[in-house]
Amino acid sequence: MDATTAPHHIPPEMPQYGETYHVFELMQNMLEQLLIHQPKDPIPFMISHLQQDNDNVPKIVILGPPASGKTTIAMWLCKHLSSNLVTVENLIAREFSSLAEVARKHYQKMKKLSSTLLIKLIQERLKEDDCIRQGWILDGIPETREQALSIQTLGITPRHVIVLSAPDTVLIERNLGKRIDPQTREIYHTTFDWPSESEIQNRLIVPGGISELETARKLLEYHRNIIRILPAYPKILKVINADQPCVDVFYQALTYVQTNHRSNAPFTPRVLLCGPMGSGKSLQAALLAQKYGLVNVHCGQLLKEAVADESKFGELIQPYFQKEMAVPDSIIMKVLSQRLSQQDSIQKGWVLHGFPKDLDQAHMLNSLGFQPNRVFFLNVPFDSVIERLTLRRIDPVTGERYHLMYKPPPTMEIKARLLQNPKDTEEQVKLKMDLFYRNSLELEEFYKHAITLNADQDPYTVFEYIESGIINPLPKKVP
Repeated sequence: MDATTAPHHIPPEMPQYGETYHVFELMQNMLEQLLIHQPKDPIPFMISHLQQDNDNVPKIVILGPPASGKTTIAMWLCKHLSSNLVTVENLIAREFSSLAEVARKHYQKMKKLSSTLLIKLIQERLKEDDCIRQGWILDGIPETREQALSIQTLGITPRHVIVLSAPDTVLIERNLGKRIDPQTREIYHTTFDWPSESEIQNRLIVPGGISELETARKLLEYHRNIIRILPAYPKILKVINADQPCVDVFYQALTYVQTNHRSNAPFTPRVLLCGPMGSGKSLQAALLAQKYGLVNVHCGQLLKEAVADESKFGELIQPYFQKEMAVPDSIIMKVLSQRLSQQDSIQKGWVLHGFPKDLDQAHMLNSLGFQPNRVFFLNVPFDSVIERLTLRRIDPVTGERYHLMYKPPPTMEIKARLLQNPKDTEEQVKLKMDLFYRNSLELEEFYKHAITLNADQDPYTVFEYIESGIINPLPKKVP
């Protein structure tokens, strides 16, 4: 059908449903699994895949040179994410695996594991139920590019790859002080992380292969391999500086693995900007509308336009304007609903500001199906708002707007005739600020995935943060 002669009117519920239930990503993941495994009967395979419901479980690779702390970070992530740690050591040590038994004999004889055997052990381990349900973290695997490509060929694809990095001199010094608890396999250090309990201190042992010469040899081998491994993970890789406190490294790693990668799913932004008067909502909305073609929906301006157009809604609003009274929510919602239901709002998306101002209005907006998929709270200190608003002036002759600090009038003559809008007096600003902050806490709780920004900085810097929040998937909340 020719779309120009018969344009398709897509109900707003359709894209909202797709976004809410991640339909596009679901279909994409299922198609990927079909192409990787190529089952003879696709239908039972797809049913089984959907029943596993594991598209979002952790699938993480942590790489790094000796003494970079990768095993510690991997163990902490496992505990925090309730996932499964997979190392060469625990793959070999598995009790009820004939393959692991073969690997143990091979390791005892050769003092290392062949890549073919390691890949088979990984494949066997990751097929087990706990790895399917809870995900996995590969610690120090793959060790070579050949292993990385072999793992990918089997359809084992990590979602996040973390590479720890630190100067070799730091790593050699750090390795010399390493100690291991033989019971828990926890790693300690004589300088940086010595246990307080004497019982643990007494049973710590010095691991093999940590001399300066041995460490230098391992570092040389690591550097030779890592530069060939990294190109295998171009879009899911994050390098973290390991020459800092271990806790800082962990939280950077945790933040990264809880971040979703950008999706190829079609996305129509429905943006809500919240903030006190003077926080820059109108400017940010205008910038978004200009760059991304979103429909700029300013609630107050909509009401004024309805009155100016002498529409049926305008006739209802006019008496409230004349008496300088608040327009009832029911009328505001009718005007908003009419604008947000228009085809350009549905197809292009919208940026809404000036509404909702309290929890009841937020519930009304949601009940009519206008649910924003990005919400930003623009925070500005009280003193900054006072400075921004109370110093605004207008020239009654030319209509030009000035600010006594940021955009002063060019001459004393113009300055003398400037007027202040009654709404910009300090008393009025304080009243509106109090009203906003009285309701803002409930709004922040209602919009649980809202992003809070410091709006007391250059407006284009604020815009970059908002833009990043729209383009990238929403971060998962760190518990």
